[in-house]
Amino acid sequence: MKTSVYQTAHSLLLSLGFLCLARPSVAQNPIICDRYTPDPAPYVHGDTLYLFVDHDEDVTENNYFTMKDWLLYSTVDMVNWTYRGTPISSATFSKWAKQGNDCWAAQCIERNGRWFWYTTATIAGQAYPGIGVAYANNPAGPYRGYTKPLVQGWFYIDPTVFIDDDGQAYLFWGNNGLWYAKLSSNMLTLSGSVNKVNTDSEAAFGPYKGYDDNGKPKTNFEEASWVYKIGDTYYLEYAAGGVPEHMAYSTATNINGPWTYQGKIMGQAEGSFTIHGGSVRFKGHEYMFYHNGKLPGGGGYKRSTCVEEFVRKADGSIPYIPFTQKGVDPIATLDPYVSQEAETINQSSGIKCMGDYKGCWVSNIHATDYIKVRNVDFGSIGADGFTAVVASEGRANMLIKLDSRTGRTIGTLRIESTGGAEEWTELAGTLVQNVKGVHDIYFTFSGTTSAATLFNFDSWQFHEIGSDIKVVRPATRQASIYYTVGGLKLTESEANNQRGIIIADGKKVLLK
Repeated sequence: MKTSVYQTAHSLLLSLGFLCLARPSVAQNPIICDRYTPDPAPYVHGDTLYLFVDHDEDVTENNYFTMKDWLLYSTVDMVNWTYRGTPISSATFSKWAKQGNDCWAAQCIERNGRWFWYTTATIAGQAYPGIGVAYANNPAGPYRGYTKPLVQGWFYIDPTVFIDDDGQAYLFWGNNGLWYAKLSSNMLTLSGSVNKVNTDSEAAFGPYKGYDDNGKPKTNFEEASWVYKIGDTYYLEYAAGGVPEHMAYSTATNINGPWTYQGKIMGQAEGSFTIHGGSVRFKGHEYMFYHNGKLPGGGGYKRSTCVEEFVRKADGSIPYIPFTQKGVDPIATLDPYVSQEAETINQSSGIKCMGDYKGCWVSNIHATDYIKVRNVDFGSIGADGFTAVVASEGRANMLIKLDSRTGRTIGTLRIESTGGAEEWTELAGTLVQNVKGVHDIYFTFSGTTSAATLFNFDSWQFHEIGSDIKVVRPATRQASIYYTVGGLKLTESEANNQRGIIIADGKKVLLK
């Protein structure tokens, strides 16, 4: 949600059409649609799964990886993903990293209330990479980059971080080779020496796949290590087989090895010559994250995160996991009766999510664009009201549909100019009939404008039958003590009134 002044207005009219009860199965992979999001690194914290990803730019430069920052998303239900901003970029590591590009694979972990994001970037003035770390008190930042890389050298990419049962943290990394070291208790520096894993062993990493530049046989291991532990067994998942890559894994009973090759667990990613990700357990389910090149316009340098659910075997082994377009099923419903971020999205087209740790919103909205929110539970009582927080320089319409992008429109939000693209207004109204049960919501848009976006969209909320539509006072970055609503001025005390304020017939009305 964008931190802003919320204002109320009465310009919302919603008309209800036929409610389609069928909820057809719709493709979910890739799971993020407004950006290319390679090298997913999931992390479970409490009841939330955070997804730390790299970012392939929309325009590829020099026919090579074009990556200038890192992104963050989160979910509680595995089907709706909330954009949390772009917390770090090459500028975060300005003391040592090349600026403007080469923001490569990363992984983040929390320890003692602080978040540590391990990243790969090219060393300034050099051709080889280094692995650095940024830290923050919140997963969305703000992050501060540590003043120097932990390690640097040829093939030093793709960090993975792991904290063992005894509290000792480890950092693994490498392409065409695998290295690891202990981390200090502050998580910012190494403790002890760097160790090299013997990736030449077929027993450890699978059959030879060819020869290196010196004519030496190379095993299955390529890059993108992912380390974790279940019981007494250490797991090492990794990109394997050279280019194009597939995914394989090895296990050990000691973090120092020896490792034992267990087999191939994913094939070659569709539309991409790389595959990078890792598995995680969340709310009793096992998920494998990876990337492919299947998003429109995608490819080897424009990759997107996908996820599959799998069932680990009784002995702890990982089965072969096929790629699907369907993706995973929801593990929870979304509550429409609390304010929901507009940037909480299942699927979308055209729009762009914007913002940072201070607040995020949806922009770049044009006619024919849409946002889908999946598995929304209106309950047995149902909804008869709807509010949305928007900012606009002109006129536009937001159409609300259930269960299908091409389904009948059940509501239309008519948006007039709010005074600017950063002048936020909450529009409130009622549904002609109530909406009950579990549905998918589709927000679609219409209108014309010379601006970059029809309007900006911050949040939405439905209101249960019998409840008052109230506006909760938000934080504000404006200095004025007045809040302009529909040409009227509200004093701060009026805006603060716990009963809320609504505009009716051009008059200020206090809700009882």
